[in-house]
Amino acid sequence: MVADSGVTLPPLVRIRRARFIDSNAGTDCVVSLDRPGTTLAVASRREFDNRLVSAACDAGVTLAAERVRSLAREGRRWRIETTNGRSCTTEFVVGADGANSFVRRHTATAFRRDQLAVATGFFAHGTTSDEILLEFTTDPPGYIWSFPRPDHLAVGICAQMDAGATSSLLRARTAQWMASAGLTSNARLEPYSWPIPSLSATDLDALAIAGPGYVLTGDAAGLVDPVTREGIFFALQSASFAADAIVSGREADRARRYQERVREEIVPELARAARLKDAFFRPRFIRLMLGALASSERVRLVMADLLAGAQPYRGLKCRLVRTLEFKLAVRALQSVRD
Repeated sequence: MVADSGVTLPPLVRIRRARFIDSNAGTDCVVSLDRPGTTLAVASRREFDNRLVSAACDAGVTLAAERVRSLAREGRRWRIETTNGRSCTTEFVVGADGANSFVRRHTATAFRRDQLAVATGFFAHGTTSDEILLEFTTDPPGYIWSFPRPDHLAVGICAQMDAGATSSLLRARTAQWMASAGLTSNARLEPYSWPIPSLSATDLDALAIAGPGYVLTGDAAGLVDPVTREGIFFALQSASFAADAIVSGREADRARRYQERVREEIVPELARAARLKDAFFRPRFIRLMLGALASSERVRLVMADLLAGAQPYRGLKCRLVRTLEFKLAVRALQSVRD
């Protein structure tokens, strides 16, 4: 595909609708994402990552495809040693290495078990769809999903690590759900499992993301939506903030500039999600939300924008009230507060 800008896009799958399922009540509701002037499309994560690396190399970055063995502060610089025997020093380090961040463990404090969730399931190769499936669960609190990719489905479930469910049990539940939904009968299944930061509002208030000579971005910083567990948007946003701070500020100001901007522009949104998290997956709220979706086109438009990333949590309550479905909105929001 070729965009209007002339940039060649990676292979995409267009998402036309999302189906929300309440297994406890035996109900579901479809939200159309196929609207004039709005397109929701999904690219391969591997293709996306490869293009980011290529763009960085084209801009002058030297890629060293090696695993870091040690990171130590020496005066005002960092010494980095790799498993290939390479040793070098640098004045600034960016930790963009995920929830189990090596950089975080050597600069701040590793995430506790109660600050992490586990996402596990299967990549179903050889099949795809134009529909997102989301089935809400209360044990564990969360949802099972099927997200289309250009050449496969990503199917899985997510739960807090301290909730008691193991990866194998969660994956077995996902396999059972796939079979009952008839999603992947002819697909080649590839299991996956990885940790995702899932922080409380209190954790976010005390978040350590920068210090002398370093910053942490994305999952390594804990910048993940606690409700949806989506983190790519915040990874890119925080990386942009880190780049701005590094190139524009004096050495003594870089970490401070970055931390202040993240706290002003990212943390408040994640804290709102964290405060909604416990109530969002209660049976009463799920029932009311699906009822509102089934009854109101205006509420479906709000949900479509939320899925597409066009509607932040900030202003969400006000927009629900402005749908004029006042009774539906009040009942749903009251269930969050109860």
